[in-house]
Amino acid sequence: MGSITTELFFSDALQEELKLLIYTPADFTPMLSYPVAIASDGNDYFQLGSLSRILDEKIEDGDIDEHVVVGIPYKSVEDRREKYMPSGKKHEAYLTFLAHELIPYLQEHYAVSDVANEHILMGDSQAATVSLLGLIRYPEVFQQAILHSPQITDEVLHYVQNIPEGIDYHIYHAIGTGEYEVHTKDGQIKDFLTPNRTLKNALHQRKIDYNYVELEGNHTWKTWKPDLPNAIMRIFHK
Repeated sequence: MGSITTELFFSDALQEELKLLIYTPADFTPMLSYPVAIASDGNDYFQLGSLSRILDEKIEDGDIDEHVVVGIPYKSVEDRREKYMPSGKKHEAYLTFLAHELIPYLQEHYAVSDVANEHILMGDSQAATVSLLGLIRYPEVFQQAILHSPQITDEVLHYVQNIPEGIDYHIYHAIGTGEYEVHTKDGQIKDFLTPNRTLKNALHQRKIDYNYVELEGNHTWKTWKPDLPNAIMRIFHK
């Protein structure tokens, strides 16, 4: 079985300390080079999504290569929104942290690959939004993503419509068919399904490796967790 260690990392870009949950596979050795996945909403992925168990099983079965996976928990609902959504005051700093602070740190301390198409961003809801925007903002660093039910706004769609040409992106995107009335943490009711279908159409027009799936269920981990092995197999493939 792989192991999860907890570290504290001070981000100069954000001017704050963040907690990192770092999964390393059972046979981890600094003598090799590992692909890496970074999960915003990281605590949810490990606790609610059973991510480490899925990784252990898929690696043991020989279905995927060994990966280092880093989960970044959010501190509060407000902090999450400020970092993950493009209108947030900390959004650009958070993307800078991911690309220019966290990746170099992981390369130095965890033998993480320096190849962009071995760097994955993943998230659910607003964490999926920031993962998508990280690919667009820093294609020289990140080229793969797993997106479960991102919150899509007109601003996000604008960025998608201006995705750089010629980037070898690989994106897995899933949304629940019941997500047309999502009770958000700021007390609103929003339609996630229709904007995600618009996102699907926009991404299908780009010349990228893109996989879209509609799931039975609503905007909860009860919907996303059963699909997580499929997403892992699609993006963490050998």
